[in-house]
Amino acid sequence: MSVTATGVRLSSTDGISLTALRRYFSVIIPANLIWEFAHMPLYTIWNEGTWGEIVFAAVHCTGGDILIAMSALVLALMMSGRGWPIVASTRRSVTVLTVVFGLGYTLFSEWLNIVIRAAWAYSDLMPIIPVIDAGLSPVLQWIVIPLIAFWWASRPFSGHGNT
Repeated sequence: MSVTATGVRLSSTDGISLTALRRYFSVIIPANLIWEFAHMPLYTIWNEGTWGEIVFAAVHCTGGDILIAMSALVLALMMSGRGWPIVASTRRSVTVLTVVFGLGYTLFSEWLNIVIRAAWAYSDLMPIIPVIDAGLSPVLQWIVIPLIAFWWASRPFSGHGNT
């Protein structure tokens, strides 16, 4: 259906940028894979699992990280993504919402898989955040990596001066 047929006119800030999405995931995917391998010693599988189990866990968890990142981003874009990443206020709101949604799911998943299902456990090396009883590494993972990914994704669009 054409623009003429629907009567809808789109401006340059109505859509989202596929370039920005590609740049976002070009950071999210490898950074999460690296992070998963790097923080593996903070989980008991590091000492109790075989190398095959450790590699499988890291790759499996990276797949989950990609799904979390994608879901959190899509939800944020649906809520406030008009003109992302061209419009500066939209860049900020999408970034904040995506980090909040990703972090929220991660906290829920850590609780569910450690406390309820006992699917994995922290080793004594994992710093625990008091009150929420969550590991510091997965919490930082869902703050640091998305912030770097959003910085990289929006970098070509930051100079537009749109506020």
